Amino acid sequence: MQPRIIGCGNVDRGDDAAGVLVARRLRSLGIEAEEQSGESFSLIDCWQGFETVVVVDAVCSGRKAGEVTIWDATTRPLPKAALQCSTHAFGLYESVELARTLGRLPDKLSIYGIEGKQFTPGARPSAEVEQAVELVTQQIAELMQAATLSER
Repeated sequence: MQPRIIGCGNVDRGDDAAGVLVARRLRSLGIEAEEQSGESFSLIDCWQGFETVVVVDAVCSGRKAGEVTIWDATTRPLPKAALQCSTHAFGLYESVELARTLGRLPDKLSIYGIEGKQFTPGARPSAEVEQAVELVTQQIAELMQAATLSER
């Protein structure tokens, strides 16, 4: 079974668009990817039934804009402070930890965090985040190609 790829974010808030832009870029390459706003219950429902899930979202950990961090969310809790740039009171961090509590995490859940620097309504993503979107798209496309080859 192919991994479920989910890009989270808001295209109208600058760098917060990162995950959605990755999902759109992957679809332009013929790879199935979902878009989510990051709302908890819709996110949990979106990965239901998948063994392997990859989520991409903008993060605010204080690192350099465009820097990519990958977390394995099935082995330990996520760093709450890095995932608090959502416009939702109940975002990605809360979704993952609620799913963990309810026993609804997939067997493998990887979170790709793209460091953002500006989240102004109506702004375009920064150049650093646009470069990171291309990098993460390439990494996930390679992951999907490897998963397809291993299924054969």
